[in-house]
Amino acid sequence: MKKHILLPLLLAATPILAQNAPVDFEPNGIGQLWNWKVFQNGSNPPVEFVPNPDPDPNGYNPSPTVAKFTALSQGAPFAGCETQHGADIGTFTIDNSNKIIRVMVYKNTISDVGIKLVRFDNWSLGEIKVANTKINEWEQLEFDFSDHFGLTYDQLVFFPDFRGRSQTEIIYFDNIFSEQYTPVPPTPDEATLELPTIFTPNGDGVNDLYAPKMSFADWAEWEVFTRNGQRVFYGQTVDATWDGTVNGRPAPAGVYFVRARCGNGDTSPEPEAATAVHLQR
Repeated sequence: MKKHILLPLLLAATPILAQNAPVDFEPNGIGQLWNWKVFQNGSNPPVEFVPNPDPDPNGYNPSPTVAKFTALSQGAPFAGCETQHGADIGTFTIDNSNKIIRVMVYKNTISDVGIKLVRFDNWSLGEIKVANTKINEWEQLEFDFSDHFGLTYDQLVFFPDFRGRSQTEIIYFDNIFSEQYTPVPPTPDEATLELPTIFTPNGDGVNDLYAPKMSFADWAEWEVFTRNGQRVFYGQTVDATWDGTVNGRPAPAGVYFVRARCGNGDTSPEPEAATAVHLQR
């Protein structure tokens, strides 16, 4: 008689590390349906998701929806909000791709903003704090978690107004773990727009295109941006020229911002120069 021996098969589950980002708080995006818990803030009013207080589509943060934190006067300096362990932000390991954590804030006072990352067992190296430098406008803050390289976390804690306060403060925040935003100069008045001497028409008789051309060898880097901050051209050679195309297709007519950096290997780069040019089709 044959005996059949059943051996249990053990499958080791390997956790999948995934980070849910960027946190944009849009209805169909990431963050609005998370279990944000408010702590050490008096009656602990919940995090709200509200229309952007500065919704200029060409502005620094054109997002329709942002998060709102009400920091009560009776709240602790470290009042804040946190995601739920093992959910929400997901489980992620700090590496070169995410060691810089960025967040946009809109505040009416200058104070420290803090971010803390927490492990599944509530262990943490503590918060990193960065103060905003602008009030009543959006600003992107950067938090350097390079010292956390290789550590794995599953919770994010946010401190929007890390200080003692004598009155209630409203802080808006948005776009956590977003890409670096490169601001461009304000949109100029097209009626008074002048063509700088370092730009010349391409002369094709069809597209009245003003393309940036190097006028001397010290210019080392060129960038061209749309009004809302999208970079459409980048060149590092002394003869770099934007031909008015993006990914091989003609760029739409309008005002573009050109930023040039100058300097060479023997001297430090001089301050950036930003100029507006008008592209007509």
